[in-house]
Amino acid sequence: MRIVAWNIRAGGGRRVEAIARQLQRWAPDVVALSEFRATPPSLALAAALAARGLPHQLTTADPARPATNALLVAARWPLRRVRLRAAPREPGRWLVATVEAPLRLTLGAMHVPNRVSGRKYPFLDAVLACARRWRLGPALLLGDTNSGRRGIDEETPAFNAREEGWIDALAGCGWRDAFRHLRADARTYTWYSPNGRNGFRVDQAFFNAPLLGHLEEAAYVWGGTPRRTRRDALSDHAALLVELQLPCGAGADRHLNASPG
Repeated sequence: MRIVAWNIRAGGGRRVEAIARQLQRWAPDVVALSEFRATPPSLALAAALAARGLPHQLTTADPARPATNALLVAARWPLRRVRLRAAPREPGRWLVATVEAPLRLTLGAMHVPNRVSGRKYPFLDAVLACARRWRLGPALLLGDTNSGRRGIDEETPAFNAREEGWIDALAGCGWRDAFRHLRADARTYTWYSPNGRNGFRVDQAFFNAPLLGHLEEAAYVWGGTPRRTRRDALSDHAALLVELQLPCGAGADRHLNASPG
């Protein structure tokens, strides 16, 4: 079972057809997109995903504010929206859904505001509160967190003790960073500053204990083809591809191919 989390940048714009083709090449069973919008390009992307095997969809996009960044979750199997009492007070940037897959799980998609907005830390605190109170079985929380660990997740100093402490607190209540669980000391970056051209790993997936045993792989991949030499040709973020082992008899096994094609 393959899950792709990807910040597609500003609703996709003229890149949506190429984004849709890239997602088709990755062959996901579930997709969680950040910076999805209620604009014609984003809506065309949602339709393309539905036509390519992901017809079950939930979004936080608001038609009354079409240019506002939001989320889309699309899946091969039915989705049921879940509302949590402790959830962040920014519904456009937070979406929780149960995926009625052979491996039934709950997915929390997020796009955390940046620090200068003044809304980042209340959002992180609310996510942590949801994680600490979790009673919904196997789950993962994933997306663009605008956070990371100091030193290892940054080329130049940017993250602070509060953001690193949030990741540590998630681990303390049983939620593990999937990439770090598999590659404790690896350095890789999922977004680069347009000014300094320095990299940061700001996109993560956190697994709780009931789901962690099903984790097979977690890899970051920049969208594009061999003909596209720029890593940010499709988005300024790398996508996170997560592979889960389905229960015996639930479907054929697949191994993650992390190449762009």
